[in-house]
Amino acid sequence: MPEPLEGTFSADHSARLLRNYRYVVERTMRAIGGWIALTPELSAKLLMGRHVWDLAQHCDAFGQRLPELRSRAQVSEAANPAVATFMDSIEDAEAADQTVERLVGVYGVLKPHLLATYRDHLARANPVYEPPTRRILARCIDDEERHIAAGETILRYLAAGPRVTERVSARRRHLEGLLAAAGGVTGAGLPPRAAPEIVVARAELSDDAQEFIRLEKATGAWPIPPDLEKAQRSFADAFVAGDDAGLSRLLAPGLELEATAWALLRGTSYSHHVTVAFARLGHQRLVKTRLDGPSSSATVLARWTSSPEGWRIAALDVVGRDAVRPA
Repeated sequence: MPEPLEGTFSADHSARLLRNYRYVVERTMRAIGGWIALTPELSAKLLMGRHVWDLAQHCDAFGQRLPELRSRAQVSEAANPAVATFMDSIEDAEAADQTVERLVGVYGVLKPHLLATYRDHLARANPVYEPPTRRILARCIDDEERHIAAGETILRYLAAGPRVTERVSARRRHLEGLLAAAGGVTGAGLPPRAAPEIVVARAELSDDAQEFIRLEKATGAWPIPPDLEKAQRSFADAFVAGDDAGLSRLLAPGLELEATAWALLRGTSYSHHVTVAFARLGHQRLVKTRLDGPSSSATVLARWTSSPEGWRIAALDVVGRDAVRPA
């Protein structure tokens, strides 16, 4: 029978682990907080907005526990340089069209690893003299299970289609390789990754991924300023009509039509357009438009900027393109 006062972790070792956890959680919190403004999809915005607060609470709990382990309060520490490299790669998905890359990095790779790491730590933490650490880990485990379930739901919703699925798989492989090379967030290797035991019924409205999706689908009108809405409609009409001159008139000075998404899509027949996402980014506005035609569809992202002549497009990119399957 094991001695009840025996433990796996010394105070110094426990403090180091908490600093390691705090490092990745703090960086994740800052990253998703910054991504909210960059993300056009409402469901993903709501998801990240809900989880920033939880991660801030985790950081604070880890940081407050440190002085009790004879370590300075609120200190973060990467286990090794490879962990910092892994987090750099998580954070590099900053383009407006990289929502799925952001989600797979946090919810498909990092958080499942954190969940497994917390569970492994909790299983080995002594219940006699480490109850404060155990309570923190139990709270983090509960939150991470909920976060992962919600994140995977939103990711499946946004990653429909073979092209996006390929992007998700490539991103996952890349980040999992970096994480393995780092030895996980503690540098000690990857703990077994068991499937999270999720009780779907306990999801609250404030963190219900399906509700986020319903809210996104229910958005009948985006809060686009009237003058921008008029310019956006002219832009989309010109795209459908194949009107080079009409499109050129809406470009900001210095941006050539051939340097935009139009060069990739010219000659494709489109018959319908719909605005599918809108976001504010500082003084600029991001508008995502879906173009549908008899043989293909495409989604373009326009970054609009205000000028004395009215709203003008500062950047125009293709963020999705699919062939329509025959009936």
